[in-house]
Amino acid sequence: MNKLVVDIKSLEIETLKNLRNSKSLNTIRAYKADFNDFSQFCKKHNFESLPTQPKILALYLTDLSKSSKYSTLKRRLASISVIHKIKGHYIDTKHPLIMENLLGIKRTKGTIQRSKKPMLINDLKLIIDVIDKEKSKNLKKLRDRTLLLLGFAGGFRRSELVSIDIEDLEFVNEGVKILVKRSKTDQSGAGMVKGIPYFNNENYCPVKSLKKYISVCDLKKGKIFSISDKSVALLIKKFATLAGFDPSKYAGHSLRSGFATSTAQAGAEERNIMAMTGHKTTQMVRRYIREANIFKNNALNKVKI
Repeated sequence: MNKLVVDIKSLEIETLKNLRNSKSLNTIRAYKADFNDFSQFCKKHNFESLPTQPKILALYLTDLSKSSKYSTLKRRLASISVIHKIKGHYIDTKHPLIMENLLGIKRTKGTIQRSKKPMLINDLKLIIDVIDKEKSKNLKKLRDRTLLLLGFAGGFRRSELVSIDIEDLEFVNEGVKILVKRSKTDQSGAGMVKGIPYFNNENYCPVKSLKKYISVCDLKKGKIFSISDKSVALLIKKFATLAGFDPSKYAGHSLRSGFATSTAQAGAEERNIMAMTGHKTTQMVRRYIREANIFKNNALNKVKI
């Protein structure tokens, strides 16, 4: 075989490997789950899913729009495009058939998203009280309360929270510094350090709870919380139920959004919220701030009734 052909082939393999490594494992799993739904659609109608064609994608999006939000359609489209790239194929997701179809769906359905509720600070305090009253083993109670307090105080993503190692912690006079080695928006592994101060109220202080948990468990190395990111979501729903909340309105992201919303309500600046959450753009943070200030900055407050 021609040496040039062999070299090009090896470069193609290495390039595809780089494309796969540019995304986190959780992101790749999400892409695969989305693509699997598209594959099932294609199988049902005898279409080729890989590579596919703009017309088939447009048909899929139309079918999907009957039961899904517009944001889901956009996500599925992105996932199908990425899987094509990883497998060495190309699909024109900007093709007029796709774009004009999406525009028609957007005008018909709208784009408003009904997000899960943020776990606000007062909601979290109620949940911590519920955990403290539980009859389960003290160690499990201590783990659960520490996990939720830390997840909220650090504005962590679930994947970040369950990836924290003992070696990532540095306790200082002001609180604790936590190294986040890698995150959804930092796939290169540059890392960032989050600082969580001591709270005045010791019962709800994540630093105090974390110190106690590490001491009781005698943790010397490795993961602090030996659970999956999905388990974080299940714990939130479990304790939301016990606290009298509707569990269907909360999700694993509720701690992170709760941090952003609660700090915005307290008057924290946008840049300081972003410094903790690690958001790279202002779009999502400004949405949290708008929701936090919906009554605070309401024009009706100026009307005397």
